[in-house]
Amino acid sequence: MISTAITTIRNGNMRKSPVIRIPATGTTRGIGRVLPEEGFVKSISEHKENQQYFLDIGLKYRGRKRRPYITAIQRISKPGLRVYSDHRRIPRILGGMGIAISSTSRGIMTDRDARQKKIGGEIVCCVY
Repeated sequence: MISTAITTIRNGNMRKSPVIRIPATGTTRGIGRVLPEEGFVKSISEHKENQQYFLDIGLKYRGRKRRPYITAIQRISKPGLRVYSDHRRIPRILGGMGIAISSTSRGIMTDRDARQKKIGGEIVCCVY
């Protein structure tokens, strides 16, 4: 489901869609909670449709040419190769301009929060 969400966000940015819809799971809710806090997306809302929950994510663009705020979003940890890191080795994305989203024992959080709280975990994706 994480790959589906990341690919949908990437495709929505390329098409300059105002709103995209992804299936709601615990992990996608966590990622969806982090993105507006960091200013990469405009809004996020959850709704139920045909006994299934979805997240509607409002994407942000800037300027007259509508350049997306999310330049790139990449999956780091994959089912075939999980990537774990302690709080000292969490990568800095573009020198702090981007974020690495980690799945920790205290939930999904950004690399800055994980370093501050001294928590390691699985590096899910990076956004810049």
